[in-house]
Amino acid sequence: MKKVVAVALDGVVSYDLACVVQTFRYCPGTEGEPLAFQLETCGVRAGKVLSPDGFALHVEHGLAAIESADIVVVPGCVPGAVPAAVIEALRAAAARGATMVSICVGAYVLAAAGLLDGRPATTHWAFCEDLARRFPAVRVDPGALYVDDGDVLTSAGLSAGWDLCLHIVRRELGAAVAADVARWNVRPPHREGGQAQYIPAVRRDGHGSSLAATLSWAAAAPAPDLAVADLAKHALMSERTFIRRFKAEVGTTPGRWLDSQRAVRARELLETTDLPVEVVAAQAGFGSVTALRTHLRAATGTTPAGYRRSLHR
Repeated sequence: MKKVVAVALDGVVSYDLACVVQTFRYCPGTEGEPLAFQLETCGVRAGKVLSPDGFALHVEHGLAAIESADIVVVPGCVPGAVPAAVIEALRAAAARGATMVSICVGAYVLAAAGLLDGRPATTHWAFCEDLARRFPAVRVDPGALYVDDGDVLTSAGLSAGWDLCLHIVRRELGAAVAADVARWNVRPPHREGGQAQYIPAVRRDGHGSSLAATLSWAAAAPAPDLAVADLAKHALMSERTFIRRFKAEVGTTPGRWLDSQRAVRARELLETTDLPVEVVAAQAGFGSVTALRTHLRAATGTTPAGYRRSLHR
């Protein structure tokens, strides 16, 4: 059983903390073994922790809990000065080999402790530019849902904390356990792509507009014959303008994005149904089983049958 300690500082974002609690408090072991993680939540000291979410929290532990942690998670908190005692505790944990994790703007805390220097990292898209400006030694990746750099992991904002926590479960215990945790929490075990597709459109001229409606329309039914021309028509743009704006706002090409949506749908069907692979390919919007296999292998490194076996072994 590994000990996970969530560090709840004043200003903690309760959603980020909840991602940690829901993932690690009830995570089963493999093949019916006891719980795989022991979760504790600590503050600078035991007692009341303020939250910007309309209520306060009470934690039973102070920073001493970090001293025996295998995994230390810093949920997002209102950015500000980090107490010296917190920085010292985090540095000590990293020095003795603990896995260090941040969710959302919790990256500021790890950065303040110097734990992200020279490393790739991410945070909520709205704060990536500021994080890079304030901590120039950090290699900020504004497009990633999460970054796994071995012993230091960081996530983008809010729901990306779920993605990172499930990734840690998958890394520690395998895909089957991670899928069980995801299923219990009624969410997909894995999301394709990065956070760029969730960033609102930036108006570069007086008549710029978001592609959100077109993205939602296309993602709902990414048919095999859906083409860039169809997307551009739905967005009421020329193909050239649409491609340029799509690349700027989503961070990839329309064709690659469509393939990623089809892969996401295929994985959901493989995880939640017993449909034949041919039916999965058709319902996910791939023109053939061969296309499904090609894109699923690119995304997961395995075949449809292998992916199903990894979830149900």
